[in-house]
Amino acid sequence: MQRARIPGKTAGIPAIAFAALLTLLLPQSVTAQEMPRAAAEISFGWIGFADDGIVSETPIGGAVRWHLTPRLSVGPEVLWITGSNHSHLVLTGNMTFDFLGPANGRAAPVTPFIVVGGGMFQTTESFVNGDDFTSTEGAFTVGGGVRANPTNRMTFGIDARLGWETHIRLTGFIGVRF
Repeated sequence: MQRARIPGKTAGIPAIAFAALLTLLLPQSVTAQEMPRAAAEISFGWIGFADDGIVSETPIGGAVRWHLTPRLSVGPEVLWITGSNHSHLVLTGNMTFDFLGPANGRAAPVTPFIVVGGGMFQTTESFVNGDDFTSTEGAFTVGGGVRANPTNRMTFGIDARLGWETHIRLTGFIGVRF
């Protein structure tokens, strides 16, 4: 006697594994923890693009983060990068996970974090004859860093990311919670 196969019987395994992973990453008692305030940050640093070597440029940017849970936040980020005869505009939506959550109504004094983001990367080239050429493509970044919280309203830190358009990025940031 043959057993009947039920189509899609194993289709729920990835969903169950994802739910189990999410449960491990989320704080133990969300209801007992205060939700951190939203934060606005400005950043400045170095970015290296892969070419016939590394092309170094300076990104200046800003981001806003809203917390979904005490350790998980989302929000937009914008970067402006200038080079000789060209510039880049990067717009991404980011998700950040803090490894240490708040305790007793205060953010952890120092917390490592990971961040992933996706969006668009736009380049404008300026030519000698005065013509400009603009191209836009998809973008993503992934990385991590360390954030310090000296007060309930102020935050600062550093992060390192890899991304597409192929680059390595090192930035420092300072922010305020509102």
